Amino acid sequence: MSTTFPADLKYTKDHEWTKKTDAGLLVGITSFAVEQLGDITLVSLDVKVGDTLAAGKAFGTIESVKTLSDLYAPVAGKIVRINTDLTDKPELVNEDCYGKAWMIEIAPSDASAEGLLDVAAYKAHVDASG
Repeated sequence: MSTTFPADLKYTKDHEWTKKTDAGLLVGITSFAVEQLGDITLVSLDVKVGDTLAAGKAFGTIESVKTLSDLYAPVAGKIVRINTDLTDKPELVNEDCYGKAWMIEIAPSDASAEGLLDVAAYKAHVDASG
């Protein structure tokens, strides 16, 4: 597989990525998830700024020509920002899944963010599931 995963990100087994920011963690889906989904037609983020999420709780859905999938919070915390650009331009996920297509920013309720995978562990997970 030619998919590459940025080494500075942390990953989940549900194929989401997280990137540390001053306010918390940006969350999006990985290039592997995008490949599996195909052309993205709709991103529904069912949360608002100020909402608190439990780790593993769905915060929205992503729809493609192939399927509809839930999006899961990688950590527990409070939503501090939502990428509203995805409402009008869901194709950003196909074009720039690690950049412009971040979905939410969450301020973790505990700093450890345990359970997130480094790039080597995530690659091994993808290889095992592929």
